[in-house]
Amino acid sequence: MRTRDDAGQALPLLLLVVVLAAVSIVGAAEFGARLVREAHAQSAADAAAVAGALGDEPAARSLAARNGAVLVSYRAEGVTVTVVVAIGPVTATARATRGP
Repeated sequence: MRTRDDAGQALPLLLLVVVLAAVSIVGAAEFGARLVREAHAQSAADAAAVAGALGDEPAARSLAARNGAVLVSYRAEGVTVTVVVAIGPVTATARATRGP
């Protein structure tokens, strides 16, 4: 037999579960979006590094821009080119080597 004190206990628990589920979904979506931004920045860095290795700094800057990134740093040391690009607050570094 139910007592008056037990009445309505399911609603607060259900609301708590719904709120926790919503927070989890938002957190997972934000985490996924961050992974996509990081992957996009890394792809832009990789492309800019290859363009820099095969060409020069303007080629790397141009390819970074075509990928929606800004070339933050370009360093050529011998046959190796290292670039840093940024897409918003996300940065990525890549290295490419000229030749075989």
